[in-house]
Amino acid sequence: MELRSAEEVVAACDDDTLLVWAAQGMRGGVRAWALGEAVAVASPELNRRDRLTVRGGVAEAAAVVRLALPELGPSYRLLGDRELIVELGERLPGTGPARPFEWMDTGRDADRDADRDAGGADPGRVGWLEGADEEVGVLLAGASPSSWAVPGLPGVRRWAGLRAAGGELVATAADAWSCPQVGFVAGVATAAAQRGRGYAQRVCRFAFAALAAEHGRVALMVDTDNRPAIGVYERLGMRGRPVAAATVGE
Repeated sequence: MELRSAEEVVAACDDDTLLVWAAQGMRGGVRAWALGEAVAVASPELNRRDRLTVRGGVAEAAAVVRLALPELGPSYRLLGDRELIVELGERLPGTGPARPFEWMDTGRDADRDADRDAGGADPGRVGWLEGADEEVGVLLAGASPSSWAVPGLPGVRRWAGLRAAGGELVATAADAWSCPQVGFVAGVATAAAQRGRGYAQRVCRFAFAALAAEHGRVALMVDTDNRPAIGVYERLGMRGRPVAAATVGE
């Protein structure tokens, strides 16, 4: 059965934050299907990839992926709980190896209180930046050159930042690929010379609170071996979920 609305996706996936985020409010180009307990959501250009996000039992999930792929083409990559993606790789010919990472979210009980540290992106304070794309780009180039979010990329809405006393931008995080029901954070970075001072935690605390107030819950992705970042997100109330992505044959 093809799902036609964000509400149908929410009901079919039991309000699973990962699937709800993938649906992106069913913006243009997004399609979704349900088969028994399995759900698949096809999202073009989501976090820089064409993604087919899946959940459910492996047999039904494999069946719905087989039905969806002829209509999507080979650019789509599977995304879902790690065990499921590994099992799908054993059932779907041409599937590449599962690439593991972590999905983290606040769940539906996110703290929506405004961060007391917030009050504009003046020196020493955290806030949303204005007209700072060039500064953000320079910071990311030095501190996080592999960042998935960069200024000007489709889906990257705005940047939070913290400036040092002299006005230098020392930490940042993006509101990127958010949807009506889920705020999404990417591009978290701190200047190398300023690390270890809690700046990233302050920026993330601000971004999480602001997006929770706007969307109800917040999520992000992080590499499994990035334990320092995972620790920061856990202290801010995020819960981890092992996921994986994989290319899939036609």
